[in-house]
Amino acid sequence: MYENSDFFFRTSDLALATAISVLGVAIEAMQQTDSERMNFIFAKSERLTDIVNRFWRGELLVEPQAYFNQLKVLKTRIYRH
Repeated sequence: MYENSDFFFRTSDLALATAISVLGVAIEAMQQTDSERMNFIFAKSERLTDIVNRFWRGELLVEPQAYFNQLKVLKTRIYRH
């Protein structure tokens, strides 16, 4: 279902996934890869593309406490998956 890259963006980068989700973009699914990494899957949108681009350019700002709390949530989801 989530294999179509035209509709979904996936990343195994925990820092990026945390930043995306703390800015209100929902994680559609999580899938473990063959190499035992976790892929976070998001529905593609212009907003998501903007967040990802700003993240990689070092221009993305998030509230630190919200980021840290969301990081803990995602780590919990990874280890319970």
